[in-house]
Amino acid sequence: MIVRVYLYLSVVSHSYNPRIKICCIQNEQEAADAISFGAAAIGLVGAMPSGPGPISDEEIYRIAQTVPPPVATFLLTSEQTSQGIIDHHKRTKTNTIQIVDELAGREYAVIRVALPHVKLVQVIHITGEEAVDEACELAEHVDAILLDSGNPKLALKELGGTGRRHDWRLSRRIVETCGKPVFLAGGLNADNVREAIETVQPFGLDLCSGVRTAGKLDLGKLEAFFAAVAGT
Repeated sequence: MIVRVYLYLSVVSHSYNPRIKICCIQNEQEAADAISFGAAAIGLVGAMPSGPGPISDEEIYRIAQTVPPPVATFLLTSEQTSQGIIDHHKRTKTNTIQIVDELAGREYAVIRVALPHVKLVQVIHITGEEAVDEACELAEHVDAILLDSGNPKLALKELGGTGRRHDWRLSRRIVETCGKPVFLAGGLNADNVREAIETVQPFGLDLCSGVRTAGKLDLGKLEAFFAAVAGT
């Protein structure tokens, strides 16, 4: 029995594949293509101070309505007040909100009351050791944490889509300590994703530029990425 259990756990560990979120979706066709390859979630980017992929709230709403369950639709919002986020969601009607900047007053409870059936994901930008404590503190208020490589302290804020890799050792510490599902973003592609999975062991992976060419979803890169995740 011990041998059988050991073998079973070995198989589970070897076959572990995180959920994949394809971000910066531009239209209904890109959403359908991402889902056809196995995406568990798509990201729809609202107005941002910088970075790729923003589309209008009307386009976000239209795309979100075409996505079948159980695929998650993430609204990426740069709003920093609870009411601003609530209003943004009412215009877009996604099933998940990705808060890419600091929420004023940490009024997550206000959003919960207004939108009880919507999942909340807080982005933590890994700029140093302090991100570990920040992630663990904010994880208590949300359904998941997403680790990215932006810098909200710059004069022109970077809130995602940088294509840069951050310190995955810090990400691994957050996975081990925050107590909530963790998505990993930032510079992921087919060449480094297996290393990312083994190093961080995240619940999910989130990428934009790693599967795009000239701003458009590249089906060849998409296929290569999913194959790399599966180890094939």
